[in-house]
Amino acid sequence: MTTNEQTVSGERADILDLLATRRGFLRHTAQGLTDEQATTRSTKSELTVGGLIKHVMTVEQHWAEFAQGKGETAPTEFTPEVIAAWQDQFRFVEGETLADVLAEYEKVAATTEELVRTLDLDAKYELQAAPWQPPGVFWTVRMAFLHIASETAQHAGHADIIRETIDGQKTMG
Repeated sequence: MTTNEQTVSGERADILDLLATRRGFLRHTAQGLTDEQATTRSTKSELTVGGLIKHVMTVEQHWAEFAQGKGETAPTEFTPEVIAAWQDQFRFVEGETLADVLAEYEKVAATTEELVRTLDLDAKYELQAAPWQPPGVFWTVRMAFLHIASETAQHAGHADIIRETIDGQKTMG
């Protein structure tokens, strides 16, 4: 039996279920969309369904690395290149498709799920200092996984509004 096939219970099972449910809501917003629709700005916001999925995937990768003790440093200078890289996580760049982004999101999710099964949830790491985060704040691995679920849920709501504006489809209701 591989680690992926091992049965988990208790808190780990709850976290895995929470992540799966929130990801399911987000993925549902993209069902049946063309690449053009996935990159359509249907509200005043610059956000798109595809861009939100890409962003959530990027955020999940970041927090999965944090949960493994692989911290990164926030940029100290917001150069045009840093700003462009930030903006690119919210939109498809040349050659990206919805199918590609969803496939990559599946890989990121599988990695996170393995970490939920195996990491010490009580391990703590310092959050990177940033304009919105002072130094000296620590989060547990558990909190990182819960934050992934929170971020996913928040953006699933954004994606749902955008999708409903495109063609009337809603995740719930």
